[in-house]
Amino acid sequence: MKKSILLILFISILCCDCKTQTSNSITDKSTVSAVDLNRYLGKWYEIARFDHSFERGLTGVTATYSLRPDGKIKVLNEGYKNSLDGRHKTAVGKAMIPDPKDLSKLKVSFFLNFYADYLIMELDQLNYQYAVIGSNSDNFIWLLARDPKLPDSVYNMLVDKAKKRGYKVENLIKVPQH
Repeated sequence: MKKSILLILFISILCCDCKTQTSNSITDKSTVSAVDLNRYLGKWYEIARFDHSFERGLTGVTATYSLRPDGKIKVLNEGYKNSLDGRHKTAVGKAMIPDPKDLSKLKVSFFLNFYADYLIMELDQLNYQYAVIGSNSDNFIWLLARDPKLPDSVYNMLVDKAKKRGYKVENLIKVPQH
């Protein structure tokens, strides 16, 4: 329980950090032109990410999105501490849609009303099998996929797109999955 509270606290720090970042970065944080929310909902596997305190040491990380009765999106993040056989950890948050005409830009909160940007920067528009998620800060990027294993060609293509956007892709950590 204590560790779950610490995880929520770390995530809230991220939210505050994201809100204080300036937008004059050279990193391209543009988002995709269209998102079908019903197709985007469901389970995503974290394939790679930048290191940060609230996910440090987590493996087998997934994010599951579902609609809530109030119109927001439930966000369930899960992972295992230090190994795929490690202790199971969860964090439940919510996402809101600030502009219903632009579903590529969400706001996510894991603690009270501290929201961080959730930017869908790349998305497999045909099959919704992979996505690249960013935030207001250059320090955060996630490569997600519907399956725990992503073909090397697709992974390399996503890394190349992130690099062209200005991200330091050498800092990406591949996340072990089941």
